[in-house]
Amino acid sequence: MTPQRPREADAIPQLDGMPVGTPPAVEPSASHPPGAGTLYAALDLGTNSCRMLIAQPKGSQFQVVDSFSKTVQLGVGLEASGRLSRASMGRTVQALRICQKKIEKHGVRRMRLVATEACRRARNAKDFIRQVRRETGLSLEIIAPEEEARLAVISCAPLVNARTEQLLVVDIGGGSTELVWIDLSAVPPEDRAKSIMRLHRGFQPQGEASARVVDWISVPLGVATLKDQFADVEDDAARFALMSWFFEENLASFSPYNAENPRAGFQIIGTSGTVTTVAASYLNLRRYDRTKVDGLQMTSDQIDLVIREYLSLGPEGRRTDPRIGRDRHALIMSGAAILQALMRIWPTDRLSVADRGLREGLLYAQMSADGVLEDGPYA
Repeated sequence: MTPQRPREADAIPQLDGMPVGTPPAVEPSASHPPGAGTLYAALDLGTNSCRMLIAQPKGSQFQVVDSFSKTVQLGVGLEASGRLSRASMGRTVQALRICQKKIEKHGVRRMRLVATEACRRARNAKDFIRQVRRETGLSLEIIAPEEEARLAVISCAPLVNARTEQLLVVDIGGGSTELVWIDLSAVPPEDRAKSIMRLHRGFQPQGEASARVVDWISVPLGVATLKDQFADVEDDAARFALMSWFFEENLASFSPYNAENPRAGFQIIGTSGTVTTVAASYLNLRRYDRTKVDGLQMTSDQIDLVIREYLSLGPEGRRTDPRIGRDRHALIMSGAAILQALMRIWPTDRLSVADRGLREGLLYAQMSADGVLEDGPYA
């Protein structure tokens, strides 16, 4: 399966049946007007995990009221069969029942519940969506790669440095990896973070002094799918090297890949379980602490040091390492291979770690569209 990217010069796809410049609607589950105390839910069903946040607006941010995260391995066997297995669908429905109970408990009326790469690729995805609706009452929406990339980008807006002129946001998922390259050079430094938030309306330019999406790509290789590609390679180090090389090969059509980009004013923000796990390992956190990880700056040398340590531990050592965790040990090396490839390619020696992603982007988009954020709506 080849990477998905638009053909337009500025990487702005046209939505079917909608004129260029029309933002995709954020559909609330009820039409009553939102207020400061309104609760919002955002659910991200990926290839490997099911995660949900329930939050309420607070100033220009939001405050999390409840959360849920469960490894469901929805995409197990998908690479070979092209279908979601009965067992993986059963595990996922059980997790979604818990989400439904939390939504009901908190009386949430405004929500967006989305599914990504596994459901985009599975031949029986529509049957699965109907099963979820029948058994949990939840309406899942399969979103396109462009929207997944856009939501990941706006979730990272608070981490954008005022000195950043060229920004690369990387979201390493279970089934795919989204990369978005944004030119901020025309935006006044004090407005650069806000200009990223305005991308909730789409990747279309919002004016002359606005963030411009130079290019974006969705590579159908995430921590689970990349691991499956090389499952037959027994040697740990050889498998890692092959995964990193193969991921880089899949970036050939991404225009900034071959471009000469200056080191000054360039920032990479990485959002994923891989990136936060590498950060937690570098900090030697035996118990994960989001406040120490989110926003951390790591150098290329620090990232390489952690990856070399992972390789020296071997599969069994990684399985028992408390900094990695039992849910992630089998997937950490495929994620590390993606991360190493990215740090090898682009002209920076630092990575901004983001413990945020699709769920946070969904929340920001809904709240901004409703105008309940202090600095919003970001129109």
